[in-house]
Amino acid sequence: GWYEHRHDFNILFMMYEEMKKDLRSSVLKISSFLEKELSEEDLDAVVNQATFENMKLDPQADLDHLLNSANCTRTKDGHFLRKGTIGDWKNHLTVAQNERFDRIFQKKMKDFPLKFIWDIDEE
Repeated sequence: GWYEHRHDFNILFMMYEEMKKDLRSSVLKISSFLEKELSEEDLDAVVNQATFENMKLDPQADLDHLLNSANCTRTKDGHFLRKGTIGDWKNHLTVAQNERFDRIFQKKMKDFPLKFIWDIDEE
């Protein structure tokens, strides 16, 4: 639904898979969107701090810390953050389910201009 409003608001579309695949390019994309030029030193620092491994170690990026400090409650099913690797969903669906997903996706998303990354090795 947000894509339909891309011209109404100043929105940057980023995908988890993009960040996992090439964090440096993702940081550059964000800084460009914000019209903020980063020095190489600042860029390196942001990329280093924004790795998923380092974010796990930062209490301010920890979901439990955030929920407790903001008096938020969890949904009944627990965490909302995704786990697994890019394309891991394929390991949880049968061949028939994968084929059905592909058919429905192609039908409903054939004209959608954003590119999805289905495999970490995709170009």
